Amino acid sequence: MRGDCGGLTMGRAADGGTRMQQQGLWARRSLMSGIGAFAAAFAFGSRRASAQAGAAPAFQPARHSQDEWLDKIPGQHRVVFDVTSAKGVTDAIRFVGNTYSGNKSMYGLDEPDLAIVVVLRHSATAFGYSDAVWTKYATALARFTDYTDPKSAEPPKGNPFTAAPRHAFDGLAKRGVQFGVCETASHGIARSLAAGGDADATFKEMAANMIPASRLVAAGVIGVTRAQEYGYGVVYCG
Repeated sequence: MRGDCGGLTMGRAADGGTRMQQQGLWARRSLMSGIGAFAAAFAFGSRRASAQAGAAPAFQPARHSQDEWLDKIPGQHRVVFDVTSAKGVTDAIRFVGNTYSGNKSMYGLDEPDLAIVVVLRHSATAFGYSDAVWTKYATALARFTDYTDPKSAEPPKGNPFTAAPRHAFDGLAKRGVQFGVCETASHGIARSLAAGGDADATFKEMAANMIPASRLVAAGVIGVTRAQEYGYGVVYCG
C-alpha cells in the first residue's frame, strides 16, 4: 500500500511537473507572439510615419500684388476668356452672353454671381484700345488685327467692338466683365505706330485710351495663367 501510494504520489508529482512545463512553454510562446506583434505594428507605424514625413507638400502658387484684382472680382464662379484674334473677340462676346444666360436659366444665378475676365492678347490686343486710338491709327491697327469692316471691306472708323451701334465692350463692362490687355504686345504695336519716333509716348497715348473696365497685364499669357491660379476656368477663343 505504501509503495502503491508512494508511486501514485510520484506519478501525480510528475504529471504536475509536466503541466507546469507546458504552461511555462505556452506563456513563453504567448509572450514571444505578443512581442512579435508589437514589433510588426511598430515597424508598420514607423514606415507610415516616415512616408508621411517624406510626402511633398501640395503646390501653392506665389501671390503678387499685380494680380490681386483677379481675387477681388465678386462671384460664385470664375471664368477667363483667352482671346487671340478678331474672330476670337466675336466668339468671346457671344460666349460671355451664353455664360450669363445659361447660369441664369439653369442655376438661377445673376450676373453679379459670376466673375468674368476677358484677356485680349496676340492679334486681339489692339481691340483693348478705344475709338480715339483706332480713329487715329485705323489703317495700321486693322493690319495688326487682320480686321476689315465686313460691310465696306475698309479699315474701321473706330474700335469695331466699342463703336456704335454695337457698343459690345461697353455692354459687357456694365454687366461686370473685366478686361486684361497684353502690355507686351501693346509695346510692339506702339513701336510700329511710332514708325521710328517716340514709341514710349505712343504707348502712353494708347494706355490713356483703353476700353472700359480694362487694365494692362504684363503679358496676355501671364494674365490667363494667373487667372487659372486664382481658380478661373479657361475658355480659349482663337
